[in-house]
Amino acid sequence: MNQQGYQWARPGDVNAFFGLMLDNIAGLVLLVSMLSTGYGFPVDFALAYMVPGTAIGVLVGDMIFFVMAFMLAKRIGSNSVTAMPLGLDTPSTIGMVLLVLGPAYSAAIESGMETQAAAMQTWHIGMCAILITGFIKAVGASAANWIHRVFPRAGLLGSLAAIALVLISFSQMPKIGESPIVGLASLVIVFITLIGRKHLPGKIPGALAAVGTGCLLYYLLYAVQNGTGMSLVPVAHSLGDGPVWFPLQWMEAWKFQWLSAMSLTVPYLGYIVPFAVVTIVGGVDCAESAASVGDEFKTSRVIGAEAIATLVAALCGGVIQTTPYIGHPAYKAMGGRAAYVLATALFIGGAGLIGYFSYLFVWIPEAAVLPILIFIGIEITAQSFHATPRRHYAAIAVACIPALAKLIAIQLSMFMGVIDFGRVPQGAAAFLEGHLLVINVLAGGFIFTSLIWASAVAKIIDRRYVTAAWYLVAASVLVLFGVMHSPLAGDRMFWPTEIFWPTEIAEMPAESRNYVIQFCIAYLVMAAICFGMSAVTKDDEFIDTDEAFENL
Repeated sequence: MNQQGYQWARPGDVNAFFGLMLDNIAGLVLLVSMLSTGYGFPVDFALAYMVPGTAIGVLVGDMIFFVMAFMLAKRIGSNSVTAMPLGLDTPSTIGMVLLVLGPAYSAAIESGMETQAAAMQTWHIGMCAILITGFIKAVGASAANWIHRVFPRAGLLGSLAAIALVLISFSQMPKIGESPIVGLASLVIVFITLIGRKHLPGKIPGALAAVGTGCLLYYLLYAVQNGTGMSLVPVAHSLGDGPVWFPLQWMEAWKFQWLSAMSLTVPYLGYIVPFAVVTIVGGVDCAESAASVGDEFKTSRVIGAEAIATLVAALCGGVIQTTPYIGHPAYKAMGGRAAYVLATALFIGGAGLIGYFSYLFVWIPEAAVLPILIFIGIEITAQSFHATPRRHYAAIAVACIPALAKLIAIQLSMFMGVIDFGRVPQGAAAFLEGHLLVINVLAGGFIFTSLIWASAVAKIIDRRYVTAAWYLVAASVLVLFGVMHSPLAGDRMFWPTEIFWPTEIAEMPAESRNYVIQFCIAYLVMAAICFGMSAVTKDDEFIDTDEAFENL
């Protein structure tokens, strides 16, 4: 390190700050808006109970990475170290809302709970889920390399790409479609700056330009709408009783009454565990990405830091996990050092604890900020392909199929809820219900299904049929526990006894049990075929290189 010491604050930190900060604001907006618009979850409750703890996780995680940047700069003698960026995990935000928090709240309301009680139980389940995630990360800090060995990169990144493309990118399009002038204008700026890597005049950050343009258009159209009566943009969010300044409700988490909801969280482990595993592997990839540009952070410390941040978030009422962002080289290219993560930590922490996020939630129209999430989904998908051998591209594509089934299942469930079956012919009604059941079975535990399918296909491409067969045998076992292809509401897991020795009060209908048994057998048949292929395939027919694949 030269005599000037570590230059932890540089002009490039300004651009880096806006990029990282807006990513996190977009995640918080997404959390509150998806819960409120999709499930009727009370906005005031989310702002007072869920947002502060979630923001604290970002505050703690970025502060740790800020200190780690100084430690690395001293260790390697460099004055140009860029701190690792950390923020809310976008796939987990989408997944937690659609697969855990939303269904948990709906189930509580359907059981007869009042709104406040249902929201409280949902919050407790969210904290339990994030606590479990944090413990998995803490253990996974030393097991990341083992996970890499067990599952091929196509399997790990394929399941992530499926979430990114289907649940992150596509799921935002209907909201953009509600306000296309605002949304598409912001989206094209995202395409130009963040995907096309084009600098704007004055080096205005692309994320800031996209959101700013969207906000400007929204309020211009809103004024025209009020003056002419035309329907141009949706009405802005409402805060009900007003902004939530200096919320203290989240401190109820310190009473630890929420731990009693752990048993209610178990059915959602099929989603919680994969999200944690994917972020562990993502942490390894982030550390490797940072090392490629000269910042060699220790992988175990990177994952350990995100584990601490996630656990702190859970203990403070947070419901979304934190994770390092894979875009470290991009932040370094912007000229960022360590000041941008410090600024992000303080801004996001203040947004949750002081409460000015309430105003940001109201002032920033969804259509202006959602293009950033579309970019994140596209970027994750693109990086998944980039980091995977060419011969395994098909495996990543296969991983998207279960996610598509989940998307269709969500949409069909919404339509089924508003159909008046009294006016539908009996045969058509039976067909719709049967079709929905099949789609739900295909979609149940889709993250594990994507992981297994992509891993097996990758090994089949490499002609490692025995390994592929063992993945399929594992899938057969997982089906019996409802980790994959659960036909129950909320993709609830179950014990095999519910399948083979049902009781009179069993929750699972006979038709659903039949599908579970069929899928279990189907995976064993697939495994047997792969074992058979191994027996008839000569050793010299095995391939393991892209070059050999390209010559086929």
